[in-house]
Amino acid sequence: MTHTEVIQKVQLVDGVFTPSEAADMLTTLIDQEINFHKIQRLSWCEGDENCSTTYPDGRIADLQQGKDEARGLINQARREGGKLRINGTLEITISE
Repeated sequence: MTHTEVIQKVQLVDGVFTPSEAADMLTTLIDQEINFHKIQRLSWCEGDENCSTTYPDGRIADLQQGKDEARGLINQARREGGKLRINGTLEITISE
């Protein structure tokens, strides 16, 4: 039973933020997701030191890159005296 139709949307973030507010929010959100994948990787390897951690390792790297890119935008906004508009919507579907 695979669905691609979005069942629910959750507006997680929507607003204009100072660079400090944006840094706090984005760092917290991304760090939580990184921690989730680290725990997932640890759980997968519990009792099997040879397990494949390709997926969580890749997600952690992607998230860290996204965090670094966000930090660059935040620093640019600070230099220019601007704010950041952030819109983050979670789309939830059912898949098998």
